[in-house]
Amino acid sequence: MLDGVNVALGVTGSIAAVKTVELAHELRRQGATVRAVTTDAATGIIHPWSLEYATDNSVITEITGAIEHVDLCGREGWADVLLVAPATANTVGKMAAAIDDTPVTTCATTAFGADIPIVVVPAMHEPMYDHPGVLDALDQLEAWGVSFVDPRIEERKAKIATEDAIVTAVARETGESPLDGQRVVVTSGATTESIDPIRTLSNRSSGRTGRAVARACRVLGADVVLVHDGPDEPWAKTVDVESAAEMIDAVQDQVAAADALVSAAAISDYTVDRKDTKIRSGNEDLSLNLEPTPKLLDTVREAHPKLSIVGFKAETNTDEDALLQHARDLQARVDLDFVVGNNASVMGTTETEALIVDSEDSETVSGSKQDLGLHIARRLAAELD
Repeated sequence: MLDGVNVALGVTGSIAAVKTVELAHELRRQGATVRAVTTDAATGIIHPWSLEYATDNSVITEITGAIEHVDLCGREGWADVLLVAPATANTVGKMAAAIDDTPVTTCATTAFGADIPIVVVPAMHEPMYDHPGVLDALDQLEAWGVSFVDPRIEERKAKIATEDAIVTAVARETGESPLDGQRVVVTSGATTESIDPIRTLSNRSSGRTGRAVARACRVLGADVVLVHDGPDEPWAKTVDVESAAEMIDAVQDQVAAADALVSAAAISDYTVDRKDTKIRSGNEDLSLNLEPTPKLLDTVREAHPKLSIVGFKAETNTDEDALLQHARDLQARVDLDFVVGNNASVMGTTETEALIVDSEDSETVSGSKQDLGLHIARRLAAELD
């Protein structure tokens, strides 16, 4: 996701600085090269040696006659992006006022003048985050083109965002944006049908592929809506659903203002009449009457005949030729841009193999689900273009 990207990591004096070792590792795992620069206050929380270990580069703790800020963030500088994580209220205010009295703020002033992208990750106590002056400073920085990764408000603290959210923001700022201006709705994971207040029917989908597609669309510049039965994701507007009916209703509502739908969810094909009270256990046989659910793709296509749609097709115990035919039949029936076909054995795994099928051609994609998500997002961008 960050292959070949040079990240200048500005670390300031928030207690969240202790998270930057793992953040630096994650940036590097995603392909980035990282060099850290710290404020004096940050070195009281995390030792520069820790950051040197995490980045495999020496750490800038002061600006000297070597003009480290220009070497790092100047017009001919090393960095592709300045990531300030964590950013304290003090540093946010100084950046907005063009005060450069720390190595981090000096790098920020230089980056502004050199038109280097800046990503700021605030982390502080919630009352500080809500201070009018801090909010004004955040607004000023946003007006200057700074991208923010919003904190997680927990325990009355504006805690630093997750590593996934930060990496996603950095990738969005440093890569191409073929989906800029597009709104993409992505469905993900399993749906669940209630039998009674306790028991349910569901499937083995983990939602990894759908979330990977949604994240990749965000990286490529899209405004993303993720419809799933899962937690809120910081890089997408999340709509929480449980049953197939709820997912269909939510998707219908969201695609009205969308440019594309990627239907990666494993939606229940059948539902049951839910009992209002628990079905008592015993030794007797119990039969459930399964009723077919409406097909999401058919429902959406009927309502939105011109919407760009990507479908998924999972099969079991089938060879590639049969999978290709099943995917092509689905593509033709619903008039899909393309279909992602795979064997159901990849459900719940981190690695995958998929067959990308359109009306004329097919290709096999193997690797991580993150890699597949990026491939699908790029293919979607080409279709929309």
